[in-house]
Amino acid sequence: MAAVAKSVGFMAQLTNSVKRFVFRASGFNQMGLYHDDCLYETSDVKEALRRIPQNIQDDRNFRMQRALHLSLTKNILPKDQWIPFEEDREKGRYLQPYLEEVIMERKEKEEWNKK
Repeated sequence: MAAVAKSVGFMAQLTNSVKRFVFRASGFNQMGLYHDDCLYETSDVKEALRRIPQNIQDDRNFRMQRALHLSLTKNILPKDQWIPFEEDREKGRYLQPYLEEVIMERKEKEEWNKK
């Protein structure tokens, strides 16, 4: 039983290490972008963006403008301004509750339209 618990702990550590590697390799943190800043803008994402509070929308727009400027000038932020993995996991999923709500509503509409 203890061996199973150790293997689960090992797999969790391995998964977390892979997530950290992918996060750092993506380079978006070096531009100051969160996970949800980089989502492909489908109709669901656009609707979720329309629903977020204005202050979150302003913060997102600032990060996007800064990243665009950095990309055009072929620069990155100073290392002390990079988004850490923990902050991205905590704050970087700001759109998910709204997106889940939009997706649930769309699926519910589709169910009603089937009847």
